[in-house]
Amino acid sequence: MQHDVKDLSLAAAGKARIEWADNDMPVLASIRERFEVDKPLEGIRIGACLHVTTETANLMRTLKAGGAEVMLCASNPLSTQDDVAAALVQEYGIATFAIKGEDTATYYKHIDTVIAGKPQITMDDGADVVGRVHAEFPEALEGILGGTEETTTGVIRLAAMADDGALKYPIIAVNEANTKHLFDNRYGTGQSTLDGIIRATNRLIAGRTIVVSGYGWCGRGIASRADGLGGNIIVCEVDPLKALEAVMDGYRVMPSAEAAALADIWVTVTGDISVIDSPAFDAMKDGAIICNSGHFNVEINIPRLREVAVSTREVRPLVEEFVLKDGRKIYLLADGRLVNLSAAEGHPASVMDMSFANQALCAEFVAQNCSDMEAGVYEVPVEIDEEIAELKLASMGVKIDQLTEQQETYLNSWQEGTV
Repeated sequence: MQHDVKDLSLAAAGKARIEWADNDMPVLASIRERFEVDKPLEGIRIGACLHVTTETANLMRTLKAGGAEVMLCASNPLSTQDDVAAALVQEYGIATFAIKGEDTATYYKHIDTVIAGKPQITMDDGADVVGRVHAEFPEALEGILGGTEETTTGVIRLAAMADDGALKYPIIAVNEANTKHLFDNRYGTGQSTLDGIIRATNRLIAGRTIVVSGYGWCGRGIASRADGLGGNIIVCEVDPLKALEAVMDGYRVMPSAEAAALADIWVTVTGDISVIDSPAFDAMKDGAIICNSGHFNVEINIPRLREVAVSTREVRPLVEEFVLKDGRKIYLLADGRLVNLSAAEGHPASVMDMSFANQALCAEFVAQNCSDMEAGVYEVPVEIDEEIAELKLASMGVKIDQLTEQQETYLNSWQEGTV
């Protein structure tokens, strides 16, 4: 079994945690049961680049149950759970290449190893495999049937590739499924980001000013959870509609230049570059904490922060202190990488249940329909989204109303009006 993990002796602990997560992933478990019988992925090679967590492990188990030959690498250098990586190799026979804290060279070596496995379906979280295949290994394109993408950041990159005519195979934007972004991005990112900040710093949120850059579904979730813990929320946005929504949700909205002087804790979730930059560093109060929950660590201009600092040191695990010329101190969490996965365990299993159910069913859809799909970015089929919602409700013991024949007829007609 090919692998590159930290320590295989961690496998037993990893398996116990994987099973614990599986208890809260009933939708994925039901799909796995069907896959074991139907084998819809029989003989398909899947190359996955995802956060190597307990929830991801259960997705890998599901894909393997469906008959796929799976290879997995990390989609972020700090998001791997080493015991999970060991268990995937030792307990479940899945080729895994991921080590928490791996350097950039190792990170890309692992991605390249997965590409060398000649995947027929790519499964990305940030589009690094897709980008690498197109830029460095175009010969691998010939055997690829299609792919899936998990994140907002990745979908943005893929849309740009498609607009440029550079994307050479069909990819389903799993992130755009309602059963993904309405729950994973909002409730998952909201809870896990605050979890990461608190684990890293042990700081009280109540009474502190929390600045959130970006008010998409992730930003909404973070603001809501920080608000619930007693934080005073400021939102920074470039989209007038999202800014207006934040105002109507009861938060202060202002430019980053003004928010910088008020921030006790600042979180970025925009998917863009240099959101916190020199003007913010100049204006920040002493002791401000900055972190990122967007996919890449470019949202904070860390090279510039290092340039203006007179000294740096690690004051706690994953907390780096930057002392500026005037004596002010700024604290960066987790090297600007995903704080919810670097300093905590990522999203709770209950929401990843739906996200990874989308991944599994979309992989099945690609395998069955790739011959009819041209290169481009596709939305998750509505039928898959609805099936996952129905399965999730059933697993929670929740029942809903059904339309009567009369009601269906009324909704699908135009003849009846005011009576």
